[in-house]
Amino acid sequence: MPETVIQNPSAAVGVESRLRAHIEMLERRLRQRDEQRRAMLHILVDYEQDRRRLARQTERLDSSRRAVLHILQDSHKDKLRLEASRKAMIHIMGNLRETTAEVQRREQELRDKQEQLVQAGKLATLGELTTGVAHELNNPLNNIGLFVGNAVDLVDLAVTEKGEILDELRHAMQQVSKATEIISHLRTFGRAAPISRVPISLREVIARALSLMGEQLRLREITVTVDLGPQEPVVEGNAIQLEQVFINLLTNARDAVAESPRKEIRISGSVGSAAVEIAVADTGGGIPRGLERRIFDPFFTTKEVGKGTGLGLSITYGIIKEHGGTISVVSPPGEGATFLIHLAPAPADTRETSP
Repeated sequence: MPETVIQNPSAAVGVESRLRAHIEMLERRLRQRDEQRRAMLHILVDYEQDRRRLARQTERLDSSRRAVLHILQDSHKDKLRLEASRKAMIHIMGNLRETTAEVQRREQELRDKQEQLVQAGKLATLGELTTGVAHELNNPLNNIGLFVGNAVDLVDLAVTEKGEILDELRHAMQQVSKATEIISHLRTFGRAAPISRVPISLREVIARALSLMGEQLRLREITVTVDLGPQEPVVEGNAIQLEQVFINLLTNARDAVAESPRKEIRISGSVGSAAVEIAVADTGGGIPRGLERRIFDPFFTTKEVGKGTGLGLSITYGIIKEHGGTISVVSPPGEGATFLIHLAPAPADTRETSP
């Protein structure tokens, strides 16, 4: 092969420089493409990361959407349950109102029957007191006849001293007042007791009960002692009902000491800061062991058939309970029976007692 002879050295230098420049340009372009490729790779990496993050966020969003759907479904179910509960509550409230009205009606019927029972017991007590009351009325009537007869004799004898005639008539009027007082007491005790509660002196209540029972106790030679202490026992209550309580207890004690060699009834009392205590004790045979709780049951009696209704102590228990108090019995063997009554004292600002 023939050798190429470069005849123009300067032209060769120009070609070389152009080749070198072209190579440098190509190298720059290669570097730029490498940088673009690396940048593209970074972009692809970032894109992949963003795509993954977006996928995770989309998954979380789907989970949140499903959770919201569950919550909405549960809320709807809760709403349905709440509506059912509301309907059930309305039904229950209706039944409760009807039940309450029925209970109130039955309570009123029970109170009415209790009042009728108390009134029946009171009338039965009055029946037992008839003999003694008749004797108490017979004395003033006989005295009235005696004093009026004396006055008539003085007039027939034309006695001019008006003083003697007036004395006889005044004595007659006193006996009339005594008989009127006895009858008034019987009428007051026999009528239905009002519901009102007022300050009551138990000393006066017991005295009125003894005035009705006194003749029966005297005829049976029963000694009664009363010791209520120096302080006035005042409670809030109903005088007629409380009088019935003590008449029932005196009647029970009267029958208990009927066969006892020592016939005594003792009524004692004390006033404390929390309660007024009254004890009615007798010297009878006492209550058989095991019957202390049953004696307050209606129609329960330890007396012979025909000698007791079994209502006295039951009515007494009911009256004391209505007054917010308690009654119990203590009966040691061979020492008679003692009935203990505890009642709340009347407030200090209402101690002015009613007759």
